[in-house]
Amino acid sequence: MSDMLLNAEAAIRLAAFLGILMAMMLWELSAPRRRQDIPRVIRWTNNLGLVVLDTVILRLTFPVLAVGLAVIGAERGWGLFNTIDAPGWVAIAVSVLVLDLAIYLQHVLFHAVPGLWRLHRMHHADLEFDATTGLRFHPVEIVMSMGIKLAVVAALGPPAVAVLIFEVLLNGTALFNHANIDLPRRVDRWLRLIVVTPDMHRVHHSTDPRETNSNYGFNLSWWDRLLGTYVAQPAKGHRGMDIGIEQFRTRRDLWLDRMLVQPLRGPASGGALDPRITTKEATK
Repeated sequence: MSDMLLNAEAAIRLAAFLGILMAMMLWELSAPRRRQDIPRVIRWTNNLGLVVLDTVILRLTFPVLAVGLAVIGAERGWGLFNTIDAPGWVAIAVSVLVLDLAIYLQHVLFHAVPGLWRLHRMHHADLEFDATTGLRFHPVEIVMSMGIKLAVVAALGPPAVAVLIFEVLLNGTALFNHANIDLPRRVDRWLRLIVVTPDMHRVHHSTDPRETNSNYGFNLSWWDRLLGTYVAQPAKGHRGMDIGIEQFRTRRDLWLDRMLVQPLRGPASGGALDPRITTKEATK
């Protein structure tokens, strides 16, 4: 069973990725939430080109990825769920929840540590907000993120099917919650009680550092609510808010070559420990 799952992993993930990406793009074209002024050909080609580069680097860096490590862990008895007798459904459900929490905490960490923020801010430097923004991550961040995920998988010992479910959910929800789609407000209010919606996550891409450093969840919305990082709406409204960060405001900064060197350029301002944020919070 594990071998079959491992062999089918790439096909399952690719099919889900392409299907959800195309669905979000068509939805954005038919019912956009915000007007977009930058030609899609500039952003889409560079953001998608970055995905190809990230994938190649990831495959060259790690001999095995998360699902493969889960299979090896099961064979060798590594991790919590490979050493205790838990029902399969419990192991799957808890594993998906723990992995989702780990991604939330990792996201907080990449905002709080200035060196890591330099890498992660490339994701925030997109001047528009749509499904391709959810794919825009620096290769070094992608490698570090996978290293963290592999460590969690090794310690947790999740079933391989749980890791595959989580990976598909993570990729799919990242495309969904970055999409420039106009969900009915009532649907958004109810849906965000469980998952991160585009309106919820768009707040995270505001140029206001206090909003940038909120709403860290990608899949489940619970972590932000439980851990005090939830902001319901942007101060300027979804159509009035500015997307991006204060640095890198030109269209030329959207090109792949400029994105790759952004961690080396300028101060690491805008992160969670930015003095402007802590000072304003202290004076409230």
